[in-house]
Amino acid sequence: MWSRMVASVLVLVFLSSCPGIEPLPVEPDDDVFHMENYDLNTEIEWENMDVNVFGDDYDYDYLDQEDGKAPNTPLPATQPTARHYEEAITPTPAPVSLDFEGPGLFGPETGLGMPTCILCMCIGGSVYCDDMGLDQIPPLPKGTTHFYGRFNKLRHVKNTDFFNLNKLQSIDLTGNQISGMDEDVFHSLTQLQELLLADNNMQVLPELPVNLKRVDLRNNKLMSRGLHSEGFKDMSHLEFLYLSGNNLDYIPIPLPLSLKVLHLQDNNIQLLQEDTFCNQHDPNFIRRNLEDIRLDGNPLNINLFAQAYVCLPRLPVGNH
Repeated sequence: MWSRMVASVLVLVFLSSCPGIEPLPVEPDDDVFHMENYDLNTEIEWENMDVNVFGDDYDYDYLDQEDGKAPNTPLPATQPTARHYEEAITPTPAPVSLDFEGPGLFGPETGLGMPTCILCMCIGGSVYCDDMGLDQIPPLPKGTTHFYGRFNKLRHVKNTDFFNLNKLQSIDLTGNQISGMDEDVFHSLTQLQELLLADNNMQVLPELPVNLKRVDLRNNKLMSRGLHSEGFKDMSHLEFLYLSGNNLDYIPIPLPLSLKVLHLQDNNIQLLQEDTFCNQHDPNFIRRNLEDIRLDGNPLNINLFAQAYVCLPRLPVGNH
């Protein structure tokens, strides 16, 4: 309304200053002001004019409405922000389970302050922590069946690292710097079938679970006195035994009848006994399963121990 009033005054001033032009009669507008009492030749005193005709508390932005009237709805005290919308749509996090059986697969926190299955990768019952720079085995969910901790910086394995993991079937710690293990580290692992410890620095081997099917100890520093006496005797399910690249002086006997593969190359074995593979008290005894024996890379001439192979389906590979 105020802009209409000012525009009308300016038009009248312009017309009155032009010679020969009669100003058109203007109908008085009650909504603006009465023009018949206004002297066009009087200089408008803008500084003394009260432009705030609507009061100090009036919101002039409402005049942009088409009908020039303020809407009836009051402005909210606080305008909504992006944060309000985020809080409205952000769901409450579900509780985390330490089990593979539940919806959460994150496991307990490690020493790095991160849940195991965020630091590592968990797929089904398998936990993959390969090449993570770990210097200790992280706490594992109790439903773990296969653990892969290859190519880290592990030096010692404690008896608490696999405590209460009675579903664990496979441990692979290949390519670490392990030089020792607690003696009872594997005592509670009644389901363990694979133990892979290749490419470490072990000199002494702890007692092993009897249910193992595959043992890989290649490229360590194992010595014969670092093995338990008759340590493999009761392992009636053992099929694959890899002991190459160590410092063994003799073959660890007795060997279970279930054994299929025995790799002993690149050790320090110099002698074989007649009962290393066979039963000297039973000339009809045949070890049918053991078809792959590697003895090459030892200071041993296999031709000198012919009686040691008579019960085998195949001769060992070695130096002649």
